[in-house]
Amino acid sequence: MAKTSTVFFCNSCGYESSKWLGRCPACNEWNTFVEEKVVKQGNSKSSVVKKSAEVMPLNNIEQIKISRIKSGFDELDRVLGGGFVNGSLTLLGGEPGIGKSTLILQICDKIKVDGKVLYISGEESAEQIKIRADRLKIKNDNIMFLGETDINVIEETIEKIEPKFVIIDSIQTMYSDEITSAPGSVSQVREITARIMKMCKMKSITTVIIGHVTKDGTIAGPRVLEHMVDTVLYIEGERYFTYRVLRGVKNRFGSTNEIGMFEMQNEGMVEISNPSSVLISEREGNPAGSVIVASLEGTRPILIELQALTSTTVFGLPRRTANGIDYNRVTLLIAVLEKIGGVNLSNQDVYMNIVGGIKINEPALDLGIIVSAASSYKNISIPNDVAVIGEVGLTGEIRSVNMIDKRLKELEKMGFKKCIIPESNKKLLKDDFKLDIIGCKDVIEAMKILKLK
Repeated sequence: MAKTSTVFFCNSCGYESSKWLGRCPACNEWNTFVEEKVVKQGNSKSSVVKKSAEVMPLNNIEQIKISRIKSGFDELDRVLGGGFVNGSLTLLGGEPGIGKSTLILQICDKIKVDGKVLYISGEESAEQIKIRADRLKIKNDNIMFLGETDINVIEETIEKIEPKFVIIDSIQTMYSDEITSAPGSVSQVREITARIMKMCKMKSITTVIIGHVTKDGTIAGPRVLEHMVDTVLYIEGERYFTYRVLRGVKNRFGSTNEIGMFEMQNEGMVEISNPSSVLISEREGNPAGSVIVASLEGTRPILIELQALTSTTVFGLPRRTANGIDYNRVTLLIAVLEKIGGVNLSNQDVYMNIVGGIKINEPALDLGIIVSAASSYKNISIPNDVAVIGEVGLTGEIRSVNMIDKRLKELEKMGFKKCIIPESNKKLLKDDFKLDIIGCKDVIEAMKILKLK
């Protein structure tokens, strides 16, 4: 006999409560509880047969070799750790218009699977998908389309055509008749994801779920959604820039440190195999406030142009603006520049920007932030063939960064002549470089070398 009960779910983490709470005791978020009706099937204890699991030593469990499917994009395979794992469940998120559906449709065309590809859409009609496919010049007889939101119909279709690769676009539009709440609610998303996961694991179907994001950039719905899937990918980038960064925030079959670089063009997402050459290609002249920094994303070194602009404030409180960099980190480093470097920015607005619309939060950018701000304030240009690398502490010391050899090799490949790095890193260098490598212990020493002090 079915029993209906009213429960309250936290929209942020999925915590369940029998009554409404102002603050979630699990994630400490305020005003996130929503009321939902849940229908539960009543079963007597005598009718439930429980099967006990077998306990065995961990060393006696045979290891299964993971088989991967190439996506057709080397950049995506890099993020995934070599390709989609057969039978895995991947969640792809990103802001509206960022290119999720475009990338997925291209993957459906290029992926190396021995069987059908099923594209299930609850948001767009078959005609809309066909228009996009024609624009991307996709002519593939293996791609099947289903416009449906009922999970029961979806499961029946998958049973019938037996695809090897399935796309769910998007998880917030799917619903189950067994739950009375609206599609996209906490209970619906949790139920649909659980059924999709069970299906793809039992039938070894590689599945990709597209998820909406909230205004702060996280996947909409309960946090348990990200815990249930095997891999979580985000597409980042500004809507008015062409560059896109594919970043993995969870991966049960590989590292989460790698990123993939794409450019949105008329023919769809195009891979960028050498991001450094693209990100610094538009740098012309030698303006004050601009400096090149060698960053690192996973195992890939990336050269970025860091720009700073200082301007006399017209208000009593100077502004601090950061685009692509952590705002709090910029504020902290400006304080170090004022205290240790002796540069008075108390009456100056400071604007920091990473060219290309990408976001990087790495400590190795610290020295570049300080140097670019001092360069803009003093109106002294930094030579085009000079790069800086280093983390800066609160007392002005320049601390070592990881994988310095890879960063220096990337600078050498791109034709740079001089690089300022932490003194502790220079002592441990093993390879010979054509670069003029200068080691610095603190901010003052680096500013003197660049003639900023």
